[in-house]
Amino acid sequence: MSAKAISEQTGKEFLYKYMCTSAAVQNRSLCASVTAETDWGRLTQEHPWLLTKRLVVKPDQLIKRRGKLGLVGINLDLQGVQQWLKAHLMRETTVGKAKGILKNFLIEPFVPHTQEEEFYVCIYATREGDHVLFHHEGGVEVGDVDAKAQRLMVAVDDKLSDAQVTEQLLTHVPDDKKEVLASFIVGLFSLYEDLYFTYLEINPLVVTGDGVYILDMAAKIDATAEYICKAKWGDVEFPPPFGREAYPEEAYIADLDAKSGASLKLTLLNPCGRIWTMVAGGGASVVYSDTICDLGGVDELANYGEYSGAPSEQQTYDYAKTILSLMTRKKHPQGKILIIGGSIANFTNVAATFKGIVRAIKDYLGPLKEHEVTIFVRRGGPNYQEGLRVMGEVGKTTGIPIHVFGTETHMTAIVGMALGHRPIPNQPPVDAHTANFLLNASSSPMTPATTRTASFSEPRTSNDVTPAKKSKAGLPAAKATTLFRKDTKTIVWGMQTRAVQGMLDFDYVCSREQPSVAAMVYPFTGDHKQKFYWGHKEILIPVYKNMADAMKKHPEVDVMISFASLRSAFDSTVEAMQYPQIHTIAIIAEGIPEAQTRKMIKMADEKGVTIIGPATVGGIKPGCFKIGNTGGMLDNILASKLYRPGSVAYVSRSGGMSNELNNIISRTTDGVYEGVAIGGDRYPGSTFMDHVLRYQDTPGVEMIVVLGEIGGTEEYKICQGIREGRITKPMVCWCIGTCATMFASEVQFGHAGACAHQASETALAKNQALRDAGAYVPKSFDELGDVIRTVYNDLVAKGTIIPAQEVPPPTVPMDYSWARELGLIRKPASFMTSICDERGQELLYAGMPITEVFKEEMGLGGVLGLLWFQRRLPRYACQFIEMCLMVTADHGPAVSGAHNTIVCARAGKDLISSLTSGLLTIGDRFGGALDAAAKQFSKAFDSGMLPMEFVNKMKKDGKLIMGIGHRVKSINNPDMRVQILKDFVKQHFSSTQLLDYALDVEKITTSKKPNLILNVDGFIGVAFVDLLRTCGGFTRDEADEFVEIGALNGIFVLGRSMGFIGHYLDQKRLKQGLYRHPWDDISYVLPEHMSM
Repeated sequence: MSAKAISEQTGKEFLYKYMCTSAAVQNRSLCASVTAETDWGRLTQEHPWLLTKRLVVKPDQLIKRRGKLGLVGINLDLQGVQQWLKAHLMRETTVGKAKGILKNFLIEPFVPHTQEEEFYVCIYATREGDHVLFHHEGGVEVGDVDAKAQRLMVAVDDKLSDAQVTEQLLTHVPDDKKEVLASFIVGLFSLYEDLYFTYLEINPLVVTGDGVYILDMAAKIDATAEYICKAKWGDVEFPPPFGREAYPEEAYIADLDAKSGASLKLTLLNPCGRIWTMVAGGGASVVYSDTICDLGGVDELANYGEYSGAPSEQQTYDYAKTILSLMTRKKHPQGKILIIGGSIANFTNVAATFKGIVRAIKDYLGPLKEHEVTIFVRRGGPNYQEGLRVMGEVGKTTGIPIHVFGTETHMTAIVGMALGHRPIPNQPPVDAHTANFLLNASSSPMTPATTRTASFSEPRTSNDVTPAKKSKAGLPAAKATTLFRKDTKTIVWGMQTRAVQGMLDFDYVCSREQPSVAAMVYPFTGDHKQKFYWGHKEILIPVYKNMADAMKKHPEVDVMISFASLRSAFDSTVEAMQYPQIHTIAIIAEGIPEAQTRKMIKMADEKGVTIIGPATVGGIKPGCFKIGNTGGMLDNILASKLYRPGSVAYVSRSGGMSNELNNIISRTTDGVYEGVAIGGDRYPGSTFMDHVLRYQDTPGVEMIVVLGEIGGTEEYKICQGIREGRITKPMVCWCIGTCATMFASEVQFGHAGACAHQASETALAKNQALRDAGAYVPKSFDELGDVIRTVYNDLVAKGTIIPAQEVPPPTVPMDYSWARELGLIRKPASFMTSICDERGQELLYAGMPITEVFKEEMGLGGVLGLLWFQRRLPRYACQFIEMCLMVTADHGPAVSGAHNTIVCARAGKDLISSLTSGLLTIGDRFGGALDAAAKQFSKAFDSGMLPMEFVNKMKKDGKLIMGIGHRVKSINNPDMRVQILKDFVKQHFSSTQLLDYALDVEKITTSKKPNLILNVDGFIGVAFVDLLRTCGGFTRDEADEFVEIGALNGIFVLGRSMGFIGHYLDQKRLKQGLYRHPWDDISYVLPEHMSM
């Protein structure tokens, strides 16, 4: 949702802080908030004026007409306010249909004034601009301001002046107040624009000799503009409508939504209700709520919500478990119903989302059975068959009644089944597979003849294309009637390779001669080429950093598809409109601020450009062109016969519902001629009427379907068009959102524009108006397909539509990655790994989630145990590993590894090069003795050789005993590192057989020479063997294998890397120059001069 109501206190804080006006605004920041938890002593300290002024107290919970409801305490002292609150605070009250608890109150200074000093002012946004309403009589009895008030419309991008306000709004205002009011209203309008308000009403606005007082205020701001206004807004709280509590679960889902690229919404209507929904798609979620209410379930409907935009398995799991947690808190005598529904997805992987839902169902298995929950599922889209299979399987294995249906079942049929209005079929759905698009298996032999010819074989003619006509000077350019042709070329803004490949596959199956995508624009890389498939063949599509280069090199392009983010969509769209070759732009992004959208619309109207979106999946013209992910994957393209044109054109707001319309129309008629989803925002770039008139003027279209929705008044223009004879083709219309009038409090549905601000904007009113105008309007969405079939059959009977023989489309191979996703193929992997998995929602170390690693406080030693040894080692073993890393971290700058690192650092090399230089010195002579010592001592001990025999044998063989000897330390000057490790090992290891053996060897070697001690490398080597053999986590063979493959040397490499990095940073910090070895430290030994 974009326009969200804010509390009166928040609105006034914005006004007092940021409004610029020469009018003297009084009582700035004099407002105090009171709840049941308020500490009155502290409140009066923060607001000492409470003790001295006469006061007004009122609830601040989005309640309209508080004065008429007796909810305002006037001209009271602080004690009087407290007495008044005793009668109202935390008391239940009814406002209209809504019943709620009064919790939040606002206290302000009382302003003595006369009726003549009260005024009314309101600013609100529409598509064309912002309307300023002013009435010279404000207050409780203001009445119908729409009829009474003076009105001024400020067009998009225009400014408001004092002179305009005075001339057009203040005609009935006394002369001595005109200047003050004009300055105030202009300042208010600037605030309204700067802080992205969408609605701002002050009633009454009081003007006295002292200045201007804002008594009561109501406001909404565009929540999508947070990224622009965050610095001024701060952390805004959006209170729920009166009568609906703010639940922590709603806040949790809102937080998930904010952190996700997907859309996750939840509104609790009746937590004790029997019927719960988990619906995919903003439009579909409204349709399911409508159907539940139509079938008598309004009092039992527990929630409204939706998940869409390809949420991950984890996000869907989090969403589903929240729903299941809520619905299993209170039992219902009739048991409970969960409807997991949705339209046919365009790009969401249904199986992935369903796996998340299945995880949640398994987690709540006990409560679901205890509360006698029955689940009904209906879904379609990419990989939906696997999703349905998984869902059906969990029903069979758990015993929970789960009824599963796919695209063969009407979208809302499961609601009738769930509520007992229609039987549940015993026959399971026909097995289908996403791989079906490899086959030509169409069961319908008929397709329209005329449109088939027009789309596939007829060359482009002047009748086929209506480009934007050049307009006379000063008038906006006319827009094209035909947006897409069989040779349409587009530029795609954004690196959306999956969407582009889907477009190319559609092009190929439609028998286009060339791909529809000419180029891509992606500002974050240099110019390059991206590989795609054209049927079986690989092709390259250029990618440009700059849009100007793409436009210049591809003059044939006349469409741009923008996958730009909500932050960059405005700028990229404005830039695209600077090129006259572009006549259509599709904007996919959701969440673009409405003020920016209106500016784009104004510019597009001036330039004759058609905008589809924002917040849309796009549109499709079968046989010609599709926008991005519209129509879903190829199996749905074929199932809905979108590879060739039919006779029915449609326009909807919802992207998911547009795909459902593809399905419905393909099953009830000869198919779709063209379909557009204009987007769910309040101000779509093009309107229903824009496209209906195009279809009216397009010869191949014989009937039109419009799927409208609650909010806005665009559908009334269709009514007018039918009455005036501008629209003559049969119109089938249905507006979703009929349930809204049945709810006690206002519900904001999934789309930003789906909210009625007056009676005429309700779905019920619009459906009736369309019916009265002569459109075919079903009784419910359930009957939409039947009405479409009836109208179509009538046209066939009249001979208006003549079905023709179906021609099968060419086959398109399935992408390898998708075939693997479906489990259709297998191939040997190039790599195998058993220590780490980053593919899921959470990183796994040897199967252990990273959150568990931190929760268990495993430390670095524990992580090393998981990644190196695939074991969860005992705590003492983890500590020993960490101690080894600490004692091997460094041994001064003189050793070869540190020396090399220092020389490299001083030569200006980077960190990685310097570190690598040091690491390359590690071997048998420096640092690499851990493995060698472990192997030598283990072999001797395991063979039963006595320590003296081992020493004598090594001497006889002329080999050094690895891990014995130190340049500086001796038996008389012991190495404290070894002593620290020895004390720990002796205290914590259950057995130290090999260490004891090595210490016996040390006694022999030190008797010969005092510096032949067991050094730190040798100690770690033998102690580690004892650890592996005795900690209980390894077999003897596994322990020996780790020694053999070099795991122990890894301890030294890892530890000493810390020291090498320290030396590198030290040299850089000391700014040491290039190192050159001194001559006096080099012995030059050259051969003597040889004379002839």
